[in-house]
Amino acid sequence: MRTARRTHSFTESVIRGMTRLAMEHDAINLAQGFPNFPAPDVLKEAAVRAIRDDINQYAVTWGAPRLRRALAQKYHEWYGMEVDPEAELTVCCGATEAMVSTLMAIVDPGDQVVVFEPFYENYGPDAILCGADPVFFPMDLGESLDLERLAGVVSDRTRAIIVNTPNNPTGHVFSRVELEGIAGLCRRHDAYVVTDEIYEHIAYDGPHIPVATLPDMRDRAITISGASKTFGVTGWRIGTIVAPADVTNAIRKVHDFLTVGAPAPLQEAVAVALEELGPEYYADLATAYRGRRDRVYSGLVEAGFRCEPPGGAYYILADFSDVSGLPDDEFATWLTAEIGVASVPGSSFYSQSAEGQGRSMVRFAFCKTDDLLDEAVSRLQRIRAEAVG
Repeated sequence: MRTARRTHSFTESVIRGMTRLAMEHDAINLAQGFPNFPAPDVLKEAAVRAIRDDINQYAVTWGAPRLRRALAQKYHEWYGMEVDPEAELTVCCGATEAMVSTLMAIVDPGDQVVVFEPFYENYGPDAILCGADPVFFPMDLGESLDLERLAGVVSDRTRAIIVNTPNNPTGHVFSRVELEGIAGLCRRHDAYVVTDEIYEHIAYDGPHIPVATLPDMRDRAITISGASKTFGVTGWRIGTIVAPADVTNAIRKVHDFLTVGAPAPLQEAVAVALEELGPEYYADLATAYRGRRDRVYSGLVEAGFRCEPPGGAYYILADFSDVSGLPDDEFATWLTAEIGVASVPGSSFYSQSAEGQGRSMVRFAFCKTDDLLDEAVSRLQRIRAEAVG
């Protein structure tokens, strides 16, 4: 009997596993990054209207024309990017599918894909599924990217460098200097920068800068984003890719055979949101998340964790070594079952080659309402009174 190859060494998603554990113990789920508050009314009403108007069949495989036009307008207004909605934009089933479709389109077996760690857990498996060799490059928490050390890793075998900014799980927002350094290496070695910018509108310290806006990078930058985080609709699965026309053509072929297309009525709804929600919506979004960040950060410090306020996204990676000597997976399980707050073990954001990394850390998501965060913070204060490790 033939058996599955290549994926046999993958573990199941630790993040989604922690969500199941939270449900089992009726814990507050600060593990998986989905909001517990409603999406904007304009978005929901537009989705209902689209369904009632019978926009229920396949959209154009690479995205409904209205949504692609709205996205092109958004990139022009926000970043000064001129994007051809007919030839340079693809709509996928979430940013997760967008990343897989992109790598399958540009990477050949034996190529190298550079992944900064700690990293969102899908990037390494994505590269492996494409037959590539992932090269994990550790970044020191709270420090800028070491461009000199990175230059010693990138080579002519490097096909792509994946950049997640603002970053999950660290909250790091890559600076212009860091991005320009990455861009220079890609130009030198004829590689692509694939940027996961799903948290682009949740930034607190400095502006979000798309790599595609840097000089001479439009033809080798592939920009991934989506509606999930900006509009609080993680279950809608509307992801987007902006890429050069020749790369877009290849991406669309992969996307077509992977998923055919994203949900038609939901694409219409996202288009309406992009058309009707003005700058104040995005400003309020970042302000609200800053308040949630500060609330959880203060609570974690008071409970004995060591951490820094993230510069973007909605996660805090916290060191618990001052309150427990348990390894991260056991501590996260204990925290869920006994304290009633679910987190994600820090080692899940590191490669197997980075043995020991993340073992004293857990990640908390603060994309929740204030009352739920207050209750989570209250529960966390009990940690010092409990015997753990």
